[in-house]
Amino acid sequence: QVRLMESGGGLVQAGGSLRLSCVASGRIDVINAMGWHRRAPGKQRELVALITSGGTINFADSVKGRLTISRDGAKNTVYLQMNSLEPEDTGVYYCSANHKGTDYNYWGQGTQVTVSS
Repeated sequence: QVRLMESGGGLVQAGGSLRLSCVASGRIDVINAMGWHRRAPGKQRELVALITSGGTINFADSVKGRLTISRDGAKNTVYLQMNSLEPEDTGVYYCSANHKGTDYNYWGQGTQVTVSS
């Protein structure tokens, strides 16, 4: 079992920045890729950024150049640095961790990000 705990969400004005953190605990040895997903109001959850255990990174086109994902293995933590935030970035941000060799993902509870115009 893997547990994920997000933090760092909040209310920010357009153009501002936030850094989200996600700490993994439990069976961290089974984790491969970790990522951040967003559920905007009235929309389905979508992938925002992903980082594999080998350091390969993928971003959604809508956030390229504004968001950075990083991973600290020693702290079992993945970060999402969000700059130049736009109202369209508003939503609940969820951390995910992929179980090695499977399509199964563990999920955190989510953290709310609200960007005001």
